[in-house]
Amino acid sequence: MESILIILGLLLLTLLGAPLYAIFGAIAMLSFAAEGIDPSVIMVDLNRIATNPTLVAIPLFTFAGYALAESKAPVRLVNVARALFGWIPGGLGVVTLVTCALFTAFTGASGVTIIALGGLLFPILIQEQYPERFSLGLVTSAGSLGLLFPPSLPLILYALVASISVDKLFAAGLIPGIILLLVLGIYVVRGGVVYRIPRQTFRWDTTLKAIREAAWEIPLPVVIVGGIYAGVFTATETAAVTAFYVLVVEVVIYRDLHFFRDVPRVMKESMVLVGAILMIIGVAMGLTNYLVDQEVPVRLFEFTREYISSPTMFLIILNAFLIVVGMMMDIFSAIIVVVPQIKPIADAYGIDQFHLGIIFLTNLEIGYLTPPVGLNLFMSSLRFQKPVLSVVRSVAPYILILLLALLLITYVPELSLWLVGALGVQ
Repeated sequence: MESILIILGLLLLTLLGAPLYAIFGAIAMLSFAAEGIDPSVIMVDLNRIATNPTLVAIPLFTFAGYALAESKAPVRLVNVARALFGWIPGGLGVVTLVTCALFTAFTGASGVTIIALGGLLFPILIQEQYPERFSLGLVTSAGSLGLLFPPSLPLILYALVASISVDKLFAAGLIPGIILLLVLGIYVVRGGVVYRIPRQTFRWDTTLKAIREAAWEIPLPVVIVGGIYAGVFTATETAAVTAFYVLVVEVVIYRDLHFFRDVPRVMKESMVLVGAILMIIGVAMGLTNYLVDQEVPVRLFEFTREYISSPTMFLIILNAFLIVVGMMMDIFSAIIVVVPQIKPIADAYGIDQFHLGIIFLTNLEIGYLTPPVGLNLFMSSLRFQKPVLSVVRSVAPYILILLLALLLITYVPELSLWLVGALGVQ
């Protein structure tokens, strides 16, 4: 009876909006206590992860992303993208996809992209005669697109939890990430034709001016991707170089941020997100430890092996499960809690660990958009003051397209693995 009351109490707290990490922590401590084990064991794995040098990359990349978002970099990069792509049908829609993906890759948080860039791009899309529903669905869907591109925080955290190379996982995400951009880009270009959106004439003077204005920010992706895959930097060293580079560019060169007034505020805001991630890691790892201690992964494998003999069928069920996980949990909690449970099962079915990581994160990208409780639906509803049902209707075609791309990524593992082998990443 006491156990039932505790479960009902935790469910009630969840429904009332208690933070998910607090619920995880309570479950972990109560579970260990019920087994007569000191709940302090929850901190053991947190200490192991905290001493991992790769963890340093998370606060550094987060600071760099927030500094870019707080500066005028979004405006400059949007101007560059408009100058380069505005002449094609749906050009501004393509601009939205590319710039949102870039900023989500840096901040690691799709909500930040929707709030910051969405507020900039949505009025411009309406002004350029894009239909409101089309535009609302576009900025909402584009918010999570950059999660597969380096230096995405979920990629780093997944590599930490799964004990795999973060550099290789960065490489594995590039082609699938580009595919997601391409399939949505095709839909957006089609929309530009169908809705007869006026095109912007390509002009060399306008393009060169936009490039000159953003000349110090355009090299950032080259610094990150090129530095890692050329073997010049590790992921952690790249994070330090990126943070320093962004600080110098935005404070000294562009002077968008004041060193004494703005930089401490940006540090504080970005580290709040990092602190939240570390809290989630701590309590979720505790819950994971308990599940492993109770041999839950072993039992799950035995169950799946009894009813599922084909890796193809396993991947179908895995995708459906992960979409639901993406709806119900934030991406950091999902990585910490779910990855240790499914990784041994996927290994048993012969699924490559890097391919699994990309499948996992792609599903969670889509889960952010999936009704009834996808996080980005509510972020978009709040930012643009639209009913949630209107946002759901607007993202429906985008979800369908992303699901088709997910099937391609799932069943053609070479899309995730080819670049890892070709680059010979260590």
